[in-house]
Amino acid sequence: MQRIYISGRRPLSGRVAIGGAKNSAVALIPAALMGRSPTTLENLPMIRDVDLYLHLLKELGVKAELRGSRLWIDPSSIEPKPLPNGEVKKLRASYYLMGALLGRFKEAVVGLPGGCDLGPRPIDQHVKGFEALGAEVVHEGGALHLKARELIGNRIFLDMVSVGATINIMLAAVYAKGTTVIENAAKEPEIIDVATLLTSMGANIKGAGTNVIRITGVDELGGTTHSMIPDRIEAGTYMIAAAATEGEVALENVIPLHLESLIAKLREMGVGIEEREDEIRVYGPRILQPADIKTLVYPGFPTDLQQPIAPLLTKAKGTSIITDTIYAHRFKHVDELRRMGARIKVEGRSAIIEGGSPLEGTRVQATDLRAGASLVIAGLMAEGTTRLTGVEHIERGYENMVEKLRDLGAQIEVSQEEA
Repeated sequence: MQRIYISGRRPLSGRVAIGGAKNSAVALIPAALMGRSPTTLENLPMIRDVDLYLHLLKELGVKAELRGSRLWIDPSSIEPKPLPNGEVKKLRASYYLMGALLGRFKEAVVGLPGGCDLGPRPIDQHVKGFEALGAEVVHEGGALHLKARELIGNRIFLDMVSVGATINIMLAAVYAKGTTVIENAAKEPEIIDVATLLTSMGANIKGAGTNVIRITGVDELGGTTHSMIPDRIEAGTYMIAAAATEGEVALENVIPLHLESLIAKLREMGVGIEEREDEIRVYGPRILQPADIKTLVYPGFPTDLQQPIAPLLTKAKGTSIITDTIYAHRFKHVDELRRMGARIKVEGRSAIIEGGSPLEGTRVQATDLRAGASLVIAGLMAEGTTRLTGVEHIERGYENMVEKLRDLGAQIEVSQEEA
């Protein structure tokens, strides 16, 4: 079992390069399967979710070569084999294989997805979209069986804004006859990233980044080379860590526009921030102001950063409230922060934080990806040593986090120990 040991109270200082977006990578890989010839994905993050996808590609008979941050994918030999369990169960974003395989082969058998346990995250909007395009969807044996004689474009209104459903319907619709219109579509940068890739491959997609996306079906997609966007959640995590440790950190390879909601909230708290074309510099203050945060769909404050920002708010003198409108149960990190001395209580969808109490290092456990990031930041802030288990969750979405923090001056180590 891996454990991370952190000796806190050391300001972070220096420069850190942000990798490719995890939430793009897990959608771009299945999107590349839609082509008839090879596609190369650049700026790929080296994370566990990508490793899981490489195993799934092998199961499907796809040729793939990973060289550094470049992934070459040749889908010409792909077979629509059933993927009822195995690696699928470990990867939430494996559901994108439903849209990709249904779109290309008009059939797919994919196990229900796994990933972090954040409470109920139904895929009913995905199913609604597939059925609207003409697919029959049956839930059997822990997997979804999707089949269609042909896919026909349709107008689809999402009952709730969903990144996953928007991308999955987009994947299924690129080969559908006629035009598909997705209304109340999600606007996240990762959706634009996927649409950009598919368009480069020959798809006809308009409106990505707005709440109405139009896809006119085509007969064939080819290959391309695509460099994915920087990871705004990774960037946000390091921005928060710099602020929490009263550090001074420059983040390279970022798109400041994608981080506007976080930047605004950090400035409200008193954090110094300088923006440049592809760089953000963060100056952590000694005194922080409390703040109220409500997670919203993009361009609102991202749910993936509500856990990482929680320990920062424990440092602000006064009461702060975090309300998560996306995932009601995304507060499993709170009990661990309490063990470190944080004064937090959860009421419904909100965490109420009474700041001003210093954190102390102790043994804590990450229960999901962003909870792990939250506890790493707490460990960087805390007096003494923090021992963190559940490292595998962090590795799902953060590339070389320990090494990057160590390069910024953190005293942090990974140890392989018996359970």
